[in-house]
Amino acid sequence: MVARHWRGWTKTGDADAYEELLRGRVLPALQQIRGYRGGYLLRDDRSHEVEFVVVSFFDSLEAVKRFAGPEYERPVFEPEARRLLSRFDPVARHYQVRADATVG
Repeated sequence: MVARHWRGWTKTGDADAYEELLRGRVLPALQQIRGYRGGYLLRDDRSHEVEFVVVSFFDSLEAVKRFAGPEYERPVFEPEARRLLSRFDPVARHYQVRADATVG
C-alpha cells in the first residue's frame, strides 16, 4: 500500500470553505478511483493561517497515477481549491506503508 502525503494552507477566513470542498467534493470523488483505500484530513488552526494535511492510501503507485496522472508527484487541485489556498507544498510525497497500527 502507498500513502500519499500533501500539505496546503489557507487564510483563517477560507479554512471552513476549503474543508467543506474537500469533504463534500474531493474525498467522495476519490472513493470512485479503483485502488483508493481511504485517508485522513488533518487540520491545524493557527492565529494567522490554517494548515491542512491530506494523507490518502492507495493500493499501488499505479492507483495513485489513476488519480493524479503520470506526473503523480504534482498536487491535484479543484479550481476552487486553488483559489482558497494561500500556499501549498509543490510536491506530494509517497511512502510505502510498512505497518498498520490503527486502534480499533
